[in-house]
Amino acid sequence: MKFSQAMMALAAATAMQFAASPAALATGKMKCDSGPQSTWKSLTDLESKLTKDGWKVKKSKVDGGCYEVYGVTPEGQNVEAYFHPVTMEKLLVSQRGKVIFKK
Repeated sequence: MKFSQAMMALAAATAMQFAASPAALATGKMKCDSGPQSTWKSLTDLESKLTKDGWKVKKSKVDGGCYEVYGVTPEGQNVEAYFHPVTMEKLLVSQRGKVIFKK
């Protein structure tokens, strides 16, 4: 009885550790060493920049410490792209799993 309770406690502690970890939410395609979020430019700023550059942004979010954007490039390609949240530098662009650009 005590062994199963200890195993349950260990499993719960492990689950909480992964739930609290931002890296656990990442897809693994790209990770950014971007420092504290207080130094990041806003996601709205990135979306505005991309729109000005001819992109159509469908969805954007934080993933792996990067900004992840789903959208259409100026060339008309439906893509998933990652940008650094401090510099807004393009890091990775892929289409249906195929890498189109990688810094």
